[in-house]
Formats: sequence, structure tokens, C-alpha cells
Amino acid sequence: MSDEEFEIDTDDLARRMDGALAALRTEFASLRTGRASASMLDPVMVDAYGAMTPINQVGTVNVPEPRMVTVNVWDKSLVGKVEKAIRESGLGINPQLNGTIIMLPIPELNEERRRELTKVAAQYAEHARVAVRNVRRDGMDQIKKAKAAGMSEDDQKLWEDEVQTLTDDHIAKVDAALEAKQAEIMQV
Repeated sequence: MSDEEFEIDTDDLARRMDGALAALRTEFASLRTGRASASMLDPVMVDAYGAMTPINQVGTVNVPEPRMVTVNVWDKSLVGKVEKAIRESGLGINPQLNGTIIMLPIPELNEERRRELTKVAAQYAEHARVAVRNVRRDGMDQIKKAKAAGMSEDDQKLWEDEVQTLTDDHIAKVDAALEAKQAEIMQV
């Protein structure tokens, strides 16, 4: 056996797992909970000037009231395309036109829609868990390569435990975020 030290970059693994959590929070922000939020329009893309463009790059998104989102479209020729993109986005919002301003009244969520949204939130959380597990697998692969290059079994076990602890912590954070989001959705 060699006295060579093998380092597994746990900071990189943690950073990548944190990225999965950040993506989950972004997806959760786009879920409608009965309160207006400018971020709920983030996933909506508009066919503008021959390219799919985020809605916040063709107009100003505002929340003037707790149950109203407005989009002030900068180019009059895009108002119809923005309205169509919102209608077809699956957000369940019916846009109302007022010149270049598109008003989006946020309706009260009924019980059935709340249950559907909790299922969507659970799907988002599962995607985040899968992303965290993929990072874990990459870490374990690094450890296997280091073992093949001469890492001791004790060191291998130590690193595997550290990667597993990191994974468990991030999965717990995903679960906590999901629980909080589902409680927010079901709150009447």
C-alpha cells in the first residue's frame, strides 16, 4: 500500500447538491398558491422575434395587488403572443387585456386544484432527490477510482460515509421544503 493521500472533492459535491435544492426552490416559486407572485410567470416562454424568450424579457411583470399580476408588454406587436403564451402555459389563469398591459387575476384555489398542486410539488421534489442521488453516485464513482488507484479500505469507508451524510442532509432539506410548500398550498 502507498502512503499517497486521496482527496474526494466534497465541496464540489455539496455545491452541486445545493444547486439541485436551488432549482427546486425556483420550481416551487412558480407553483401558484392563491397569492400573486411575479415568479409564477418565470417558466412562461413567448415566441418573440423568432426565438422563445422568457416573459420578463418582453415586458415588466408586477404584482400590484395580492391577487393580481400584471405584465406591461414593451412592444405592442407582442401583446397577442404574450397573452397566448400565458393562456397555453397551464397556469390556469385567464389573461385580460388593457392596451399593452395584460392583467392576470389569480382565482381562489379550490380543494381539487390544491391537491393537484401538492402532487406537482411532490414531482418537483422527486426530481430534486434524483439530482442529489446522481451527485452522490458521482462521488461514489470518484471513491471507487481512488480505491483502484490505491486508496485504503478505511479511507474508502470514511469517504463513502461522508458522501452519504452529505446526501442524507440534502434529501432531508428537499423533504422539508416539500412539506413546507404542501402546507402553504393547502392553507386556505
